[in-house]
Amino acid sequence: MTPDPLPPPPHAFPPGMAPLATPGQRFAARLLDTLVLGAIWTVALTATGALQYTMNHPGEQHMGKVFLALIITMAVYFGYEGAMLARSGQTLGKKALRIRVAMLSDGDVPAGQGWVRAAVYVLPGMLVPLLVGTVFWLVNSASLLWDKPFQRCLHDKAARTVVVSALH
Repeated sequence: MTPDPLPPPPHAFPPGMAPLATPGQRFAARLLDTLVLGAIWTVALTATGALQYTMNHPGEQHMGKVFLALIITMAVYFGYEGAMLARSGQTLGKKALRIRVAMLSDGDVPAGQGWVRAAVYVLPGMLVPLLVGTVFWLVNSASLLWDKPFQRCLHDKAARTVVVSALH
C-alpha cells in the first residue's frame, strides 16, 4: 500500500499554471496602460474646462475643475481596468505584452476579483494631490520585487491573483 501523496506546499502553483510574467513585462504593460490613463486625463481636463485660463490670472488653473477631472479620470480608469480584468484578465497593455492576471488558486480569469484588484490599484490615485496616492503607487508597484515566490504587488495580494504569461 502506498501512502497518500503530500499536499503541495502553500507557495506552490496550481497544476498547469502558466509561468509568471517578468517584472519587465509587467512594467511595460503598465506603461502602455498609463497611456490610456493619460488619454482619459486629457479628455477629462478638457471636458471640465480645467485647461482654460482666465485673462486676469494667466497660468492659474481652477483647482476645483482639476479635482473634478481627477475624479472623472480615476472613475473611468477604474471601470476600464476592472471590466477588462474581470472579463479576460488582460488590459490593453497586458494584451500587448502577452501576459494576464490569473487567480492564484486555480489560474482562472479573476472575474469579480478583477474589480477588487482594480480598486486597490486605482482608487488611491484619488489622493494624488496629497502625494499619498503617488507614494502608494510606488510602494505597491515595487513590492513585486521583494514578494517571493509569486512576485505580487499589493493589488495582487488583495485580489489573490498573480500575473502570468498568456502564451501558455
